[in-house]
Amino acid sequence: MNIRHAFVGLLIAGLALAGCSTQSPYPQLPESEGNAQYSTKYRIAPGDSVEIFVWRNPDVSKTVTVRPDGYLTAPLLEDIPAAEKTPTELARDIEKELSTYLRDPLVTVIVNGFIGAYEDQIRVVGEAAKPQALLYRDSMTLLDVMIAVGGITDFADGDKATIVRMENGERKQYNVRVESLIRDGDITANVDMKPGDILIIPESWF
Repeated sequence: MNIRHAFVGLLIAGLALAGCSTQSPYPQLPESEGNAQYSTKYRIAPGDSVEIFVWRNPDVSKTVTVRPDGYLTAPLLEDIPAAEKTPTELARDIEKELSTYLRDPLVTVIVNGFIGAYEDQIRVVGEAAKPQALLYRDSMTLLDVMIAVGGITDFADGDKATIVRMENGERKQYNVRVESLIRDGDITANVDMKPGDILIIPESWF
């Protein structure tokens, strides 16, 4: 056996040992209490479908999609910033713009096809059955997220999954036991999710 083969053998052995380890370098999150609520109002995001209803002015009322740059265009409205605003805030801005053409316009904004700003999403990457970005909902837990993404693949190392979370302006990482939760029914592995979380599910070495 030459030196190269020996090195490759040692590398494979090291990876195998790493894959066999059940220890995670990241702390565990506490078990979900099932009542984690965040009183943040929904903010419009690029890709959202926005219905602009102008009272007694059907010709101006229209449903439009917020452009990737965060602006929208509608009858009598050009390049109105919409992203990061609540529907009520956007309605008041549109009223100001329309007041140039209409007398005392009354506007209601209805959002459909919610996508949400990145800070309001939970993103799931790695060995999920359907990796995707989900809009956070009050009291959302890890179990809710795993149901939405269809569980994990046969190649996932679910109990070494991690959640990346911003806390007080600092990015922190926590270990979560996805496999124990959804395959073993260990409800103590269920944890509360927060807006902006990134769930990373790694691949098993074998």
